[in-house]
Amino acid sequence: MSWLKQTFTSSIGRKYAMALSALFLIIFLLQHFAINFTSVFSEKTFNELSHFMGTNPLVQFALQPVLIFGVVYHFVMGFVLEIKNNKARNVKYAMNKGEANSTWFSRNMIVSGLVILAFLVVHFYDFWIPEILHKYVEFAPEDPNRYWTETVEKFHDPIRVGIYSLSFVLLSMHLLHGFQSAFQSVGARHSKYTPLIAKIGKIYAIAIPAGFIFIALYHHLNAL
Repeated sequence: MSWLKQTFTSSIGRKYAMALSALFLIIFLLQHFAINFTSVFSEKTFNELSHFMGTNPLVQFALQPVLIFGVVYHFVMGFVLEIKNNKARNVKYAMNKGEANSTWFSRNMIVSGLVILAFLVVHFYDFWIPEILHKYVEFAPEDPNRYWTETVEKFHDPIRVGIYSLSFVLLSMHLLHGFQSAFQSVGARHSKYTPLIAKIGKIYAIAIPAGFIFIALYHHLNAL
């Protein structure tokens, strides 16, 4: 409890916790992409991986709650930091010429974050909630070969694909600033390694969201 109190009351503690939750979600996003990408070239592999993730007790009852907590915590902490930063400004943003001293991405993290949060709600509604109902409410018999078909059917709707793609464009913008910022907040600053982290961050921020968009477009176009 003392650690949690310090996290929310200390500026450094809030930034550090925010960075750790961001790094955790970055790792999860990469793992999530790796599994989803298999749906492009192997229905069998996608079904096997999805069945394992969907039925493994460690994933379902240990890792999944941690993930949900990490998502909620990251966004709540983001809002807390934004409110604190706004209160701390003694001079109006325009007077500080923020546009000249920061990127558009860093100035609009809260905006892109809200859109991503809205997308996650839709994503949970589309995938996670039906999965929970299927397994723990309806107690439907488990079919290890159902995952690919159920996932691909979601991408038949062009409106859903459009929203999905737009959300990942905004996620890319969010990551372009957030990736390097998370490493800096946990003390990963060095004249030798910081430029490398920045390059890796840019590649990750562009490649992973673009990969998710490719998956959605691939399945949508194949269904036409």
